Amino acid sequence: MDGDSTGTIPTNLRLLLVLEEIVKAGVPVTPTEVNVAIGLPKPTIHRLFATLEEEGFLQRDMDGRTYSPGPRLRIMAGGVLSSLRIRTARQAVLRRLSREIGETCNIALPDRDAMTYLERVETEWPLRIQLPIGTRVPFYCTASGKMYLSSLARNHLNKYLSATDLEQRTPNTITDRDALIDEIRDVRRDGYALDREEFMQNMIAAAVPIRDSNKRLMATLSFHAPTQRFDLEKALGCLTSLRTAAEDLSKLVTDSDEPPST
Repeated sequence: MDGDSTGTIPTNLRLLLVLEEIVKAGVPVTPTEVNVAIGLPKPTIHRLFATLEEEGFLQRDMDGRTYSPGPRLRIMAGGVLSSLRIRTARQAVLRRLSREIGETCNIALPDRDAMTYLERVETEWPLRIQLPIGTRVPFYCTASGKMYLSSLARNHLNKYLSATDLEQRTPNTITDRDALIDEIRDVRRDGYALDREEFMQNMIAAAVPIRDSNKRLMATLSFHAPTQRFDLEKALGCLTSLRTAAEDLSKLVTDSDEPPST
């Protein structure tokens, strides 16, 4: 959008344009950076940010200067992804994937400090791991969380690691900061993440990104399975199915005219 120093943007549209630019950026931004696209008077843009922060749509980042989506905006995003038409098609994709893999499949959204399960299809096996919709799991020791961390710029990853207690959840949990950075680098290179019994003993998982129209991670697609039925070699053999399903899920949001195959 061209600059609007004359104030011709309708008042009731300004907050929406601010939110749109923040979502487009995909990283924490300052009011000044957002205003390059909108062109409002400086006091106005700062007032809009203050209002959005006060109401929970934005939250100030750890550096005190930049802002990222707040809890109310994240809830809105989840609501869009959960709309009935999209949810019906999304369930079809998950059911197809669960049949192919034979295990529970999940979609998770990144939150402020954890991944939140948005959707899942359960395996039919009697032995299953219960992680219901709404469950929050840490970034650093889960496949979906490490997939998300791999999408962060190095400085934002460092901020997260500096502020996070890498709790030893299992004997396999990576608690060394440098080792975790190496792991995240491998995830970024390979395009998938594994949980090698790091979050829960006797459970492994694999995750791939679900990308938006700008090829940025907006959610993750994963499956988890007990080690009694699955090993890492078998998990790696499911990556093609995972990636195909993730592409179908991405199309539901970025181009919903064509229904996915079932």
